[in-house]
This record gives sequence, C-alpha cells and structure tokens, in this order.
Amino acid sequence: METAPKPGKDVPPKKDKLQTKRKKPRRYWEEETVPTTAGASPGPPRNKKNRELRPQRPKNAYILKKSRISKKPQVPKKPREWKNPESQRGLSGAQDPFPGPAPVPVEVVQKFCGIDKSRKLPHSKAKTRSRLEVAEAEEEETSIKAARSELLLAEEPGFLEGEDGEDTAKICQADIVEAVDIASAAKHFDLNLRQFGPYRLNYSRTGRHLAFGGRRGHVAALDWVTKKLMCEINVMEAVRDIRFLHSEALPAVAQNRWLHIYDNQGIELHCIRRCDRVTRLEFLPFHFLLATASETGFLTYLDVSVGKIVAALNARAGRLDVMSQNPYNAVIHLGHSNGTVSLWSPAMKEPLAKILCHRGGVRAVAVDSTGTYMATSGLDHQLKIFDLRGTYQPLSTRTLPHGAGHLAFSQRGLLVAGMGDVVNIWAGQGKASPPSLEQPYLTHRLSGPVHGLQFCPFEDVLGVGHTGGITSMLVPGAGEPNFDGLESNPYRSRKQRQEWEVKALLEKVPAELICLDPRALAKVDVISLEQGKKEQIERLGYDPQAKAPFQPKPKQKGRSSTASLVKRKRKVMDEEHRDKVRQSLQQQHHKEAKAKPTGARPSALDRFVR
Repeated sequence: METAPKPGKDVPPKKDKLQTKRKKPRRYWEEETVPTTAGASPGPPRNKKNRELRPQRPKNAYILKKSRISKKPQVPKKPREWKNPESQRGLSGAQDPFPGPAPVPVEVVQKFCGIDKSRKLPHSKAKTRSRLEVAEAEEEETSIKAARSELLLAEEPGFLEGEDGEDTAKICQADIVEAVDIASAAKHFDLNLRQFGPYRLNYSRTGRHLAFGGRRGHVAALDWVTKKLMCEINVMEAVRDIRFLHSEALPAVAQNRWLHIYDNQGIELHCIRRCDRVTRLEFLPFHFLLATASETGFLTYLDVSVGKIVAALNARAGRLDVMSQNPYNAVIHLGHSNGTVSLWSPAMKEPLAKILCHRGGVRAVAVDSTGTYMATSGLDHQLKIFDLRGTYQPLSTRTLPHGAGHLAFSQRGLLVAGMGDVVNIWAGQGKASPPSLEQPYLTHRLSGPVHGLQFCPFEDVLGVGHTGGITSMLVPGAGEPNFDGLESNPYRSRKQRQEWEVKALLEKVPAELICLDPRALAKVDVISLEQGKKEQIERLGYDPQAKAPFQPKPKQKGRSSTASLVKRKRKVMDEEHRDKVRQSLQQQHHKEAKAKPTGARPSALDRFVR
C-alpha cells in the first residue's frame, strides 16, 4: 500500500523516458526540426534561458533557415556593418562627436620628418625602391607620433620681460630671486673659494651634477640641486680644465703634466701619459671620444670605451688653448693666434675648413646646439657671429670695450660673453635664430675675472667660474624645459644609468663618420656610382645591367628539359648577337659614306671595299 507524501514536501512526478532523453545538439549547418513522437505534441519554442550552447557562427555567414511555423524559406537580411561600440562611445556611454585620430598640422609633422621626398634615387631597382618606400613610411609614421606627443610637453620656456621702456639688463640677480619661487631661488648661490681659484667648471649631460677644478689643485664634484658633495680632493697640481665623460661618475681632469680620470669618490682610475700638457678638453657623447688640445699643438682623440687613441692630429699652429665642439656634427673648432678658426675631424689629417675671423688672435669660440651659428671673439675686441651653413660669413659684429675672453651658447640660443669681471648675455628671437648683439639681455658683475662659462642643460641657470669661486646665475629662458627621459634624464636612478650606459655603448657612432654634413651619410654618392658603371662597361665591353638575361618559360609535356632550355637560350643569344653585328655594320657604312667626299667619281676598285 502506497503512502501519501508528507505535506510541505513536493515530490516531482515521474517523467516519461522519451521526455528525459537528452536532445542531441543541433549543428549550425543542420535545419532545426521539431520532434513529433507519440504522446508528445509540438509546443511553444523554448525560452532563451533554456537554449543549449551552440558553436559560434563564422563572420559574414548568412544561412537560410526554415521557419518553425511555415515551410517557406526566410529571405536573408542585408548584412549590417560591424561597429565597435568602444570606439564610438566613451566611458560615460555618450557617442564620440569626433571619431578617429585627431588631425595633426602638416607643419608640425615636417618639423620632425628627416626625409626629403622630393629627391629620389635615379635609376633605382625595384628592390631598392621598395626598401626606400618602407623607410619613408616608417619615418612618416614616426614623425606623426612625435608631432602628437608634442602636445604632452606641458613645460614652456621662461622669459624675462620688463615694463614699458624698462631695460632688462638693469635687472639684477637679487630682483630675479625675489620674483621667482623658492625652488628656483635656491638655484642661485655663490661658492667662496678664493684660496684655490680661478676655477673651470662643467655640468653633466643631465644637468644634475657639477664638477669644478681650481688652478691650485682643488677638484670637486657635487649634486648642485641638493648641494650634496660627491667628492673633493686636491691633486697638488695645476688644473687647467675638467670635463664629465659619458656619465657623472667619471670626471676627466687636465692637470699640469698628464690627463687623469677619477671616479665619483675621488679615486684615480687612469693616468693617460700620451695626452700631456693638455690645455682644453671636449667630450663627444655619441662617439665616446675625449678630444684634448695641448701646448705642443696636437689635437688628440681618445676613445674612452676601449682606452685607445683614435687620432693625433698636428694643427701646425702653435699652442692650442681655444677649443669648442659643434653639438650637431661633433666637429671640433680650434681658434689660432693668426685669427683663423679651423674645423677638424678624426677621419682627416687636414682641417675640414678654415675661416678667417679676426685680425688678431682668437680668444674664444662657441657653437650653438643646432650647429648653425658660431660666435668668436678676438684680440681686436670684436665679437662676431658666423653662419656655418656653407657660407661661413659673419652675420653680425659688435665691438666690445675689453673684448670677450669666454663665450657659451645655451640650449635656447642665448649667448653669454665674459669680459673681465662682467658677464653679458644676448638673446635672439628663438632657438634657431641668431642672438641680437644690439642690446644685452642681462648683465651681472662678479667678484673676480671670469675663467669659465657654461649654461646648465634643462635649467635656466648659468655657471660661472672666476677667481673668487663659483657663481650660479638665474637666466630666464636659457634652458630647454622638456627633456628626453630616455636620453638625458636628470632623475634617473643608478640602475637606469647602468642600462643607459650599455645601450649607448651598443649604439656608439664610429669616429670615421664625423663630417661637416651628417645628413650626407644617408645619401647615395651618385657621381661615384655613375663613374663605376662607366668603368665596368669599358672593362666588359657591354652593359651588364642594360637588359635582363632571357629566361625561357616552362612548357608542358616534357618540353622543359635542361637541353631544351639551353637550346632556346642559345637561340635567343644568337639572334641578339646577329642584331648587334648588323647594327655595327650599318654604323660603319654610315661613317664611311660620310667620310667619302661628295661628287667624287666612282672607281673600279670600289667593288673590293666591304
């Protein structure tokens, strides 16, 4: 006897075996059929929640399906264009009124583009042309990205502007310090070091560290932003110049006798005795070359990555104590006592160019960061600015009361001149324009004669070394406000500096590539190419690149055997040879007909002339 179920507990009724049997999943290529079995009637379609998982249908596949109710096939609908909702709608769900990338001005893109598309390679092959097209496309894409990222450079260069009719040269450093913020005011300071002066100084490429050396042997390096001293030693010898190498951990010091290299703790690492009696130092960062000018008149290039001397050039101009480098093409500029400035490269034993600048000896030389303008000063009390774009002509000239003994350009094109204990700064219209020598931008008087000048990279700061010590001046608009974090990062850590050093060594530029125009390295020497082609034609007797050799097409039914292909090639070569012989005979008869005088009587012997 069956017992009734207890209240509150529902027992599900037993299902039929046909109903409990699972339905086989339908494939997307099969037509859906409704099961009609005994005891089961076709019911309404299932809910979406109870539908079985089906494989995803491939894109653009529109399949005709039969309706569940009628047997007529459905008409396929017009395919709809796929739209990405993420690209059309923002985070708030609103549709973007300006879809797609933002337009970039053509002028901004051309500023970053380094390929001149107007000049094409003459008679270039298809493979070479395709490579050039790929390179142009990559350069254009890179320039567009650089133009877009320029919007992220939020920092703007500073400036100093006086009131109506006010001369900015009369504004002293105390007034500037009071007007700027606390962080900028801390960058103005004076180091009283009269005991070991006068001083030469140098900033690192990142602009964070400062190294200076006194004539009486005092050498020190510090983080001048935080005023943290890195090292301080006394070499007990006269220091003539000091330069940072590729990093702030390796300062090179030109002492009275030889060249010494120290680390950031003041420990001597190297003593290069082949570089003796050095007066001036310049470091080429992309070539890892340390250029030295000596009293004996030699210009020496030392490769600091391997410790070998690349070139030792004799300038034949006596003592060398005026030297500067062109940051654009790494060419060294030397000033001589006969009033000329010579341009040197380690790949040439003779100067690349010589410029007659002054009637007397040259006292100072400086080149701007773009490599366009060069400023020189001489014993004739003249300050001149020359154009280095092939003309080498003076653009402007100014006569100074005492003459300038030291010159330096800033990253934004400002020119500073040290005249005794006075520092004058001239400004121009922008970075790529020459400074105007009519009216000085700033003027400052020091406690002693100037012995060294340099603008701090990426800062509106001018470092001056004099007999009284070191002075850090504030010069609004001098430095580049936006720095490249992958190239010169002032805030990099020790690990980042090590990784950058390895990358820079791998990308080191050979010393043989230093020339006046660095863009010439990417050009094709068309004159040499054509000359070599002519010599090849004269040597072979024919032009091997005039016509491609005949390649027979393969045929069917066994007619493309090796012997058949050789036979067809030989046949075509014989026909071409007959044509050449025929053309040469015609040209010979034409020349003979021209050479025979007109009106001459025919001779009986003409029949034997071929």
